[in-house]
Amino acid sequence: MSITETTTQSAYTEQTIADLAQDIKNWGMALGFQQVGISDVQLPKDEQYLQDWLARQHHGRMDYMTKHGSKRSHPDELIPGTLRVISARMDYWPGTARAAKEALQDTGTAYISRYALGRDYHKVLRTKLAQLAERISSAIQPHHYRVFVDSGPVLEKALARNAGLGWIGKHTNLINRHAGSWFFLGEIFTTLPLPVDAAVNNHCGTCTACIDICPTQAIIGPYQLDARRCISYLTIELRNSIPIEFRQAIGNRIYGCDDCQLFCPWNKFAKATDEPDFTPRHRLDSSNLIELFTWSEDDFLKKTEGSAIRRIGYECWLRNIAVALGNTQTTPAVITALQARLQHNSAVVREHVSWALAQHQE
Repeated sequence: MSITETTTQSAYTEQTIADLAQDIKNWGMALGFQQVGISDVQLPKDEQYLQDWLARQHHGRMDYMTKHGSKRSHPDELIPGTLRVISARMDYWPGTARAAKEALQDTGTAYISRYALGRDYHKVLRTKLAQLAERISSAIQPHHYRVFVDSGPVLEKALARNAGLGWIGKHTNLINRHAGSWFFLGEIFTTLPLPVDAAVNNHCGTCTACIDICPTQAIIGPYQLDARRCISYLTIELRNSIPIEFRQAIGNRIYGCDDCQLFCPWNKFAKATDEPDFTPRHRLDSSNLIELFTWSEDDFLKKTEGSAIRRIGYECWLRNIAVALGNTQTTPAVITALQARLQHNSAVVREHVSWALAQHQE
């Protein structure tokens, strides 16, 4: 039975709301999501985990993680009236991209995290979640909601776990036993009293592949990530100098890092995305480091338009590539490219270029 004719609060019978929940999942799948689940707003254990993580300063300079008080772990405080959170996941693994492990082994190639090769996921998911929320509103009233896609103080992985979309792995990413971990998450906070889904069991077992492979040992223990050591943090969130002790371990990764997912056994079940917007743009899955290092700021802005990469800015783009060039094989072309940036107007860029040149003199 569909509830698309239901329009009033008085129609919130148990059967009606159960039918709505199933309709929401069907509509979400039709919009391109691979799974939709529903959770309540209770996150007491995750709140304690977050407080402990912050107390240990593992968030580094991500000061936004300390803002908003308890709202991050209390959805009903962030958006008053919220009763449920609808979580949705969408696969992003780019099946047409150059093989990730192959790109990592080719030190002259720039490695960009697979999630950032195509269009900015924030825009893609937000549009689809807004469409889903509007569809719900057309089916039942009143319905007050707010859409989030990594855009507010939301514990999205914990909410998705509680909604049955997967479990949080030892690398702190969400894993689905049928789809691995190559997917984005988004949420709809809603005032509707929808039935909640059951969380799934953790299936990491004794595996430590993600911990063992991390280039900078950022996963300091099962389910414990020190962001200050993480290459994704160092190349994306950090805005000043990258600590010297991590530069060689960064290798050719100029935007993010995927190693903990690339070597996770559960990702053998990952499926390539059907979303055209996640197809690699501007050959970013196989571009030469020197080529990217020669981009002017106008080139950077033009070729990262609509991309998540743009958020780091041109200065950090050059900083990251300089580090990668310091880690590649010594050739006249590499030396010439680095020397051309020695007088750059950014002290951060100059510092990393000088470090890179020094690597080729050892």
